Amino acid sequence: MPRILIVEDEAIIRSALKRLLERHDYTVSEAGSAEDAAQLALGEFDLIISDLRLPGEPGTTLISAAAPAPVLIMTSYASMRSAVDALKQGAVDYIAKPFDHTEMLETVERILHQQSMQHGEPPAITDDGGSQQMMIGDCAAMQQVYTRIRKTAPADVTVLIQGESGTGKELVARAIHQQSKRAKAPLISVNCAAIPETLIESELFGHEKGAFTGASAARTGLVEAADGGTLFLDEIGELPLDAQARLLRVLQEGEIRKIGSVETRHVNVRLIAATHRDLRALSRSGEFRLDLYYRLNVMQIELPPLREREDDVLKIADILLDKACTRHERPGLRLSRAARQDLRDYPWPGNVRELENALERGVILAEGHLIHPDDLGLAPAPPRAHAGNASSHEESVAEDEDDLSLEDYFQHFVLEHQDVMSETELAQKLGISRKNLWERRQRLGIPRKKTARRPG
Repeated sequence: MPRILIVEDEAIIRSALKRLLERHDYTVSEAGSAEDAAQLALGEFDLIISDLRLPGEPGTTLISAAAPAPVLIMTSYASMRSAVDALKQGAVDYIAKPFDHTEMLETVERILHQQSMQHGEPPAITDDGGSQQMMIGDCAAMQQVYTRIRKTAPADVTVLIQGESGTGKELVARAIHQQSKRAKAPLISVNCAAIPETLIESELFGHEKGAFTGASAARTGLVEAADGGTLFLDEIGELPLDAQARLLRVLQEGEIRKIGSVETRHVNVRLIAATHRDLRALSRSGEFRLDLYYRLNVMQIELPPLREREDDVLKIADILLDKACTRHERPGLRLSRAARQDLRDYPWPGNVRELENALERGVILAEGHLIHPDDLGLAPAPPRAHAGNASSHEESVAEDEDDLSLEDYFQHFVLEHQDVMSETELAQKLGISRKNLWERRQRLGIPRKKTARRPG
């Protein structure tokens, strides 16, 4: 509940404003002068509303004293000069007396909303080992993520987290769960791309004994295991259509039916889904149910890629470096100036996961007390078109040709064998994960062959 301080020497106005704000669920404190207000812990208030003309010091003296708390100035001298002077000194806004109640409430709500967007606190997250960690990042995009987590967590609604691979989608899901009313109940995490599509329905919804070949005993599904808590489905864009239909039933009716059973069971599960793919585009191509997309997209959190997070890269790098040094018993290692510049300039297609791997390499390979660019093993940036740089250009072309031949082989193999192999078998033959297979299909525009394979 936001805390507001009213600084006003006229008791009638102060009392009326306090009652107005308290009726709208604000916690309100009072002071009759800037000197009285200075005796309070000004920085702990979410907003200070102060008259400009006060006995002794004017209300504008609170602007610097209360920072970073915003100060809204009230003035009965509604001249442009007094308003501009207050704003120049750092007031967040001004309002003229006598003010309209609706106008005051709208102004307060707008200021508090702007402040929450700018100063979202990183949530504390407890990992499986019981130790706490904080999400890292001060850029505007991450501030919005923190704010959205704080507002969404207690609401008990379905959440869709979107962002590139390696941006921390599971961390966000864990933060939402731990700040929700279900924090003491289980959080069940499932990577939909890591389970063979012939088994994923059984994994999620369970099966009865004898439901299909190999079902030698009944099994409880992960949805039922999350009853009362939170189910996190990572890479939900990889979920087969049959499993999507069953999941839709869970969201609409709150019930599941095991494979091979005629009975339904009621479950109370909060769903958090994550994907790096465009679910709306997948629904247009028939790969994802549009009705399920609408059910999932109640609240959306967009995670920014690392390349768009300004100075956060070096802050994250310093923390990950300390952890890597501890793991490998190499205390005191630091990044050279050139290495820090490379980290800042690199586009990080693999996001935080790639940054962590680079620092791990650096700790292992560094020979002195400094980690140099060569130790990080980052791919070189694309060469610039300079005269006399023919050798670099030829090497780049050769690399492109190698990449092209690998992509040609992948495309040829998939098109030739997808009629007789499942996605899991294709991935195994190619030596990659199902997730990687999907990503390459998407990049090369190779549609997945529609099948109706079911357990048994």
